[in-house]
Amino acid sequence: MRTLTLLRHAKSSWDDPVQRDFDRPVNQKGLRAARTMGEYCRREGLAWDHVISSPAVRCIETLDGFWDGYGKTLKPVWDRRVYLASCVTLLDLINEAPAGAEHVLLVGHNPGLEDLVLMLVPDDGEALRDSLEDKFPTASVALMSFDGEWGDLAARKAKLTRFVRPRDLDPALGPDQI
Repeated sequence: MRTLTLLRHAKSSWDDPVQRDFDRPVNQKGLRAARTMGEYCRREGLAWDHVISSPAVRCIETLDGFWDGYGKTLKPVWDRRVYLASCVTLLDLINEAPAGAEHVLLVGHNPGLEDLVLMLVPDDGEALRDSLEDKFPTASVALMSFDGEWGDLAARKAKLTRFVRPRDLDPALGPDQI
């Protein structure tokens, strides 16, 4: 059984309107959310053999905060193809994962990550998938499992086993109230 964890980058800052999208940093709330998710993954005993991440600043900073909370740093493979990738491109990257890896962590962006889950997990009325389909918020984590090799992963072949949003762990990390 293989496991794929998706981590969407944390909430980014839009304070500098001239800044390139690729260079947008994580804001303070996003950094807290990333740490909280790292702490959660540590408590749950999650561990990864291979980490792939977009090299966008907000993904780098999300991982920095995530590792702070997790208590251990894993060296990711920085892959520019993850930046704003479609679900098809993301699946191609996952299909290339090392054969020896049992659990891969992919850090990236929406809508690609959300679309990837919706492509890989059959729409069978499960509440967990429906919740993710409503919205895959920043700094959220989705875990999927499947049988076979990484190259075998394809549409409707995975099971969504966990979907956790920062606000599930700390309501203050939920959407801002108007």
